[in-house]
Amino acid sequence: MATFARLEPFHGISSLQNHFNRLFNESFRTPSDKSALTTWAPAVDIYETPNELVVKADLPDVNEKDIDVRVENNLLTIRGERKFEKSVSEENYLRVERTYGSFSRSFSLPNTVNAEAIGAEYKNGVLTLTLPKRDESKPRQVKVNVTSASGSK
Repeated sequence: MATFARLEPFHGISSLQNHFNRLFNESFRTPSDKSALTTWAPAVDIYETPNELVVKADLPDVNEKDIDVRVENNLLTIRGERKFEKSVSEENYLRVERTYGSFSRSFSLPNTVNAEAIGAEYKNGVLTLTLPKRDESKPRQVKVNVTSASGSK
């Protein structure tokens, strides 16, 4: 009985590529890498109800006084800063994965939003903005009276 060996010419290339990628990444990483202390972009959810748009932004450990919300020319901008804790010495950190520093997120708003009546609440590290719609843009229900025309005699 004959045994066949399967020829796989590219076997091992993907693991070789993984080794090169890891070697390349580790070569340029320094122990004092401060990339986590630069800019970051907080996650945001935006949804719409019949009467408003709602924007929720995750801003854990951001002081309320460090948050700035503005609307100019139908552009909503959320700015702020998450500051690195100075109460612990940098040498005592074993790992820093969270990102620190300034952030800015901007979103175009539809003309249907009433920018003068925006509400904001900051609770448990989540900024919730409610942007009410203008009255003229809210859905309306119109009552239609249907009458039958009697054309028979």
